[in-house]
Amino acid sequence: FEKNASSKPSITATLQSLSRPGASFVTLTIDGELRGCIGSLVARRPLAEDVLSNARSAAFEDPRFAPLTNDELSRVKIEVSVLSPQQRRRFKDPMELMTVLDAERPGVVLHAGYLSATFLPQVWEELDRVDDFLGHLCQKAGLSPNAWKKEFDKIDYSTYEVEKISER
Repeated sequence: FEKNASSKPSITATLQSLSRPGASFVTLTIDGELRGCIGSLVARRPLAEDVLSNARSAAFEDPRFAPLTNDELSRVKIEVSVLSPQQRRRFKDPMELMTVLDAERPGVVLHAGYLSATFLPQVWEELDRVDDFLGHLCQKAGLSPNAWKKEFDKIDYSTYEVEKISER
C-alpha cells in the first residue's frame, strides 16, 4: 500500500490499492495452529475481491480442514499476505539455489511439469533450513523430498515477496 508523508496510509491510496488487480493469500490460525490457507499467485481481480474470496475459501473450502465453525470464529486469527509479482529465477545448480534462497528468504513457487506448489515467505519461520524448506515444497507438489537436487534440471522456480497484514 502506498503511504503519504505522515507514514499513515491515506484512505484514497488504500482504496485505489484495493481496487487494482492483486494477488493474496489468507491464512487462518487458531492458537498458533494452521486452520486454513488459500490464495492466488497471480493478480486477476481487484485486490479487495481477491482477499474476500480467499478468506471465504480458507474458512470453508480448504480441503485439509473441516469448514470453520461458529465456536471457532472468536478464536481465529487472520493474516493477509499481498503478493508481489512473481520473478522467474534461473540457478546454475542446487548449491546456487540454496545460497540465493537462504540469503533472500522469499516466497517460492516450484514448477515441475504439471506439478506445482508454493510456500509463502512466512514458511521460513517454520522451516528455517533451506534443504528442509525445499524438501517440504517438493513434497507439497507431489515430488520426492530430494527432487530439488536429483531432478534439478526438471524444476523451475519463481520467487515473490509479500506485504503481511495480521491481527495482533
